Amino acid sequence: MKFITKKEDILNELQILQGIVEKRNTMPILANILINASQDKVELIGTDLEVGMKTHFSAEVEETGAVTVSGKKVFEIAKSLSSRDDVSCEKIDEKMMRITSGASEFKVNILPKEDYPQVPEPKFEKDINLPLEKFKEMIERVYCAISHEQRYYLNGALMKLKNNSIELISTDGHRLAYTCSKIEDLNITEEIKGIISKKTLSELRKFEDKTIAFDLDENNLFFNITNRTITSRIIEGKFPNYEAVIPKDNSNTLTLSREKISNAVSRVSLLSSERSRGVRFSIKGNKVSLFSSNPELGEARDEVEVEYSGDELEIGFNSQYILDFLSTVKAEEVCFELKDENSAVLMRTKEEEEIEYKYVLMPMKI
Repeated sequence: MKFITKKEDILNELQILQGIVEKRNTMPILANILINASQDKVELIGTDLEVGMKTHFSAEVEETGAVTVSGKKVFEIAKSLSSRDDVSCEKIDEKMMRITSGASEFKVNILPKEDYPQVPEPKFEKDINLPLEKFKEMIERVYCAISHEQRYYLNGALMKLKNNSIELISTDGHRLAYTCSKIEDLNITEEIKGIISKKTLSELRKFEDKTIAFDLDENNLFFNITNRTITSRIIEGKFPNYEAVIPKDNSNTLTLSREKISNAVSRVSLLSSERSRGVRFSIKGNKVSLFSSNPELGEARDEVEVEYSGDELEIGFNSQYILDFLSTVKAEEVCFELKDENSAVLMRTKEEEEIEYKYVLMPMKI
């Protein structure tokens, strides 16, 4: 294997793979990427067995072949090179690869390509294309509510594709984030759904283009943008019945300035318990009084004028969970629909947006 390319061409693809390659070294080969030089391009593959990525760049290939090499180290080497000179990569023998650029030379250990896990090949025959910017905005709104726990089906977001619409839902047991958006020309005869891992969603947020192609098989979801394809193993398990969680009869409606309530919650939470991050809301008339305390630090109070129709109410929340919601919406005003101090609150924007967004949060005792 031997090829010559420009620094920026190989560096861009190596950088995007850094979020994929396994860093914990449970299997040494997973810290590597597969470099495969064919006729007129070089393909790079990285995987952690759950999420994989294939990408390629143009190069002058003098000798075809494939090797696997440390993804992190070859990225650091490419990053350090001068932009003035081309980069040459050459397999010396079964144990070593040489990287040269100008006067710089590196010899890096490699592993056999036969040891590298196989990444599934998509076909993209369904002709499903999603508007990328809208899809990324939906990811932003559900990302914070994805869990990290042994119940694997909570470690991702449920995606549902229907005729002319897409839904994305996540929950960690304390809160639920639901988004839905209409998509013209999304002609799907039968509903498609699958749980996308948090790592996959994190990588998709980095991409830039107008559309993203989607496909799936029995075990994997596939996303393609220009020269890059992400393979995401479908998370097994039954996603919770989210429709039953979304409140439908919360009669107390609180309308607030997003900026004012966000600033007040941020201030009061400075003296909240570091573990619970609890802030108490006392709602009366057209004012919300906020309170937090920590025996080791002290206590904090603040007050915000609001529009409120309902009974007097005292209710506690994890302040970070509220700030996560407020930071993902752009609307000037938001609504909290409440029932009582023990029931979940439904948070949404006051005005309808292009992307429907519902955020359900369980209260806490303070």
